[in-house]
Amino acid sequence: MIPRNISCFLKLVINEGTTFGCPKKCYSTTRTLNRKQKRAKLKPWKVSPIQSVPSHIIRPSYVGSNSTPLVGKDPEIHDAMGVHYMRDAGRLAASALEYAGTFVKPGITTDEIDKAVHKMIISAGAYPSPLGYKGFPKSICTSVNECAFHGIPDFRPLEDGDIINIDVTVFLNGYHADTSKTFLCGNVDDIARQLVKVTEECLLRAIIVCGPGVEIKELGKTVIGHAGRYGYGVDKSYSGHGVGKHFHSAPVIHFYDDQPGCMTVGQTFALEPLLTLGNTDYERWDDNWTVVTADGSLSAQFEHTLLITESGVEILTQQS
Repeated sequence: MIPRNISCFLKLVINEGTTFGCPKKCYSTTRTLNRKQKRAKLKPWKVSPIQSVPSHIIRPSYVGSNSTPLVGKDPEIHDAMGVHYMRDAGRLAASALEYAGTFVKPGITTDEIDKAVHKMIISAGAYPSPLGYKGFPKSICTSVNECAFHGIPDFRPLEDGDIINIDVTVFLNGYHADTSKTFLCGNVDDIARQLVKVTEECLLRAIIVCGPGVEIKELGKTVIGHAGRYGYGVDKSYSGHGVGKHFHSAPVIHFYDDQPGCMTVGQTFALEPLLTLGNTDYERWDDNWTVVTADGSLSAQFEHTLLITESGVEILTQQS
């Protein structure tokens, strides 16, 4: 079920965002509040060596394997024990993301954030799911400014005015839970603040739609409808996936009108809308992971792992 405070929080986000005024006017209003801060274009930085994980911690099957990780062909639908383990993993992922956010400030490197979160996750007896997934070299993803997703933590110091998405996935007792949030670093301009705010609103609105029997395609309609009021680009291809015993499984959620499938009681999936200030054309760096907007525009993303219940939906990665 949806915690009582979710819908209230959504109203708070929408109705009390007086800095920007009415949604039908705020996009143009925001453009006049602050000129977009000049940002240096992102470039690759040095990446530190891969961190170790104690041998007693259970690893996902893809770690150390030369084969391509399997994507679960079926939706993740759990019995009571599976739900219990998913809740445990969700709580840890939420705590790790909240902890990561405490480090976001000008001058700190994403490598330092990665190291801190890595240590927290393994201290809890869990494995950081991204580490070793298809060769990914770090324990979290850190996507700064125009980096849309899969940013590799490195030695670039965060700058005043940056926005950064931190994506955390943990593997605990054989189950993955996935969550992310876009954080503000220092004095962020109004244009970037509104992008982040509206992206979170899109996620919350889509969560409220969820429930048994609801068609998956309703998620895209909800996100695109809200983001469109502000003129933002919406990524339609990287919007969510089943998660549980597999890091990624069916359904791979796309924000298209012909997205098939309905939600089922006991099902878990990650929902992760991504919005951009510009278009959604991308470029991939030579590291084969980092994806940036082709026009250099800012992007923001939020993500929760959800459980479909008989009465609606439960956010497994809700922060305290």
